[in-house]
Amino acid sequence: MDLMTILLLAVFAFFIFTMFRRNKKTQQQQAEMQSKFSPGVEVMTSFGLYGRIVSVNDAENKVVLELSPGNEATVHRQAVTKVIEPAAPAAGEPAAPLAGEAAPEAGAAPSSGITLGKSEEAAPRPEDRLDETPEETLRRLNDEGNTSK
Repeated sequence: MDLMTILLLAVFAFFIFTMFRRNKKTQQQQAEMQSKFSPGVEVMTSFGLYGRIVSVNDAENKVVLELSPGNEATVHRQAVTKVIEPAAPAAGEPAAPLAGEAAPEAGAAPSSGITLGKSEEAAPRPEDRLDETPEETLRRLNDEGNTSK
């Protein structure tokens, strides 16, 4: 056999090895996640429903989820794809400001840090536009879309 054939077979064997290894890791992760299934655990399904596990039927591979109080849905066990871990911040500790931001002063109103458009003048209220004619509305909307001012 020449060198090129050996190299081709080695690459082919490497791809097959990595494919089987990835499948094995995925199966282990799935089994680990399904071992966490117990009543009261918050989960998300593959189609985006969030709910709390009410019961698990191992014999039929079914999970009963409580979507909201009084509303239950029965799904296949494999449809549950994610266990939602509760995100609990440290008690009594305020959130740290992002890099480049100043820490808020005590007693200051919270701010989102987002400024929209013309910050030097007050934005008109919707109540001020109630008596606006259709032509004035079109002119105002065209002026708002024009950024060359």
